[in-house]
Amino acid sequence: MNRLQKKCVIVTAGVHLLLLTILIVGPAFFSPKPKEDDLQVLDVIPANLIDAPFNSGVADATPPPPAPVAPPTPPPPVPVVTPPEPVTPKMEPPKPVIKETEKALTPPEKPKEAHKPQINTQLVTRTAPKASPNANDAARARAIRNAVRKLKNNLTSATTIDVPGNSSVAYANYATVVKNIYDQAWTLPATVLGGDEVTKVSVTIASDGTVISARIVTPSGDANLDASVQQTLERVKFIAPFPEGATEKERIYPISFNPEIKRMLE
Repeated sequence: MNRLQKKCVIVTAGVHLLLLTILIVGPAFFSPKPKEDDLQVLDVIPANLIDAPFNSGVADATPPPPAPVAPPTPPPPVPVVTPPEPVTPKMEPPKPVIKETEKALTPPEKPKEAHKPQINTQLVTRTAPKASPNANDAARARAIRNAVRKLKNNLTSATTIDVPGNSSVAYANYATVVKNIYDQAWTLPATVLGGDEVTKVSVTIASDGTVISARIVTPSGDANLDASVQQTLERVKFIAPFPEGATEKERIYPISFNPEIKRMLE
């Protein structure tokens, strides 16, 4: 760029800067002219003045007085509700409290005396009719057969007793008592093998009913079954005294514990 071109550029930039300054600063020196208020003034005439001539046909007629406003109707009277009379609950008189000292002073009621049975202390002797030796043997044999028959009918339970030797009726009845006691005391375990296992024991009883010894003679092979039988033997300590007329000091009873019959009876 030569010197002439540089001068032209400088002059052009100065002119533009001057114009920009005039545009910015120039309006501050001019005061704006006040604008004239060109709004029209409107005269408002009340509507009652205009409606009166038109309604009556007379110019400048005075409007009629306004219609009287009816007073507001008073609200209906609210009915007065009388509250119900309060019901006072009937109070029961308090029960007298008996103190511990008064309880101690009051004598306890006498228990009613139970009726006591009268016991006859006189000795009654009975004489058995005399019979021939053959008749006694026949009667004894017949009694034994009847006792064995009854014993077989009554021994349908979980425990069975073998009555050894030539036994009498009293001996068989006592064996039934022993069987029933051990049958009731025996509780069958929940897990027992499903075979025909039978546990055989031997029980020795004194004449006063005390169990001298009780042991398993032939185990069944089922540990749970044998354990339940052993617990039964340890549980039973007394049976009953021997019947009158028994001369033995002790008796031995072999007992068989059958779980199949016990399960069917339950």
